[in-house]
Amino acid sequence: MEQLNGVAGVIALIMGVSWASGINLYATIMMLGIFGLNHLIELPPALHILADPLVIGASGFMYIVEFFADKIPGVDTGWDAIHTFVRIPAGALLAYGAAGNVAPPVALAAAILGGGVAAGTHAAKSGSRVLINTSPEPFSNWFVSIGEDISVFAGLWAALHHPVLFICFFIAFLLFLIWFLPKVFKGIKKIFAFIGSFLSNKRK
Repeated sequence: MEQLNGVAGVIALIMGVSWASGINLYATIMMLGIFGLNHLIELPPALHILADPLVIGASGFMYIVEFFADKIPGVDTGWDAIHTFVRIPAGALLAYGAAGNVAPPVALAAAILGGGVAAGTHAAKSGSRVLINTSPEPFSNWFVSIGEDISVFAGLWAALHHPVLFICFFIAFLLFLIWFLPKVFKGIKKIFAFIGSFLSNKRK
């Protein structure tokens, strides 16, 4: 039973860090670093660097920058576009480190899965923001952004302290993602089609 709990803990950590990285990478690094520095959790050897005060300070600073950038309609979409090249590879690297002392093929598989999960959560976050930004008022954007921050902290806490519960949540999230992403892409396609039609009519 103890061994099974250990395996569940590793799986939850791998999936947790990659899932959270796709939403808010800096909050993920900062939280893991603070927990590790204060010995609230035992980080895998490859992630010990996250507990360095310099890393915590840098991620904390970037989290503050993202906190405000993420609340401004339009700016958040640009920020998400840039972070396509940051969150996904970082999610893969964190998943690789979270795998711990395992055989290289297992660690590589964890990195591949981690990158895929980070890509999925990033696509859901950035795509939904494009749709939300069509609303003229900024409040929905603020509420969604704050909700995302809370979900990252709550999800990571669950992954670290209640791995089985997090794994159940994660499976439900994957099923939701399969249903949600096609609808997001369809909505974005309609927005770009409308913009293209509007510009075409304006030229005429």
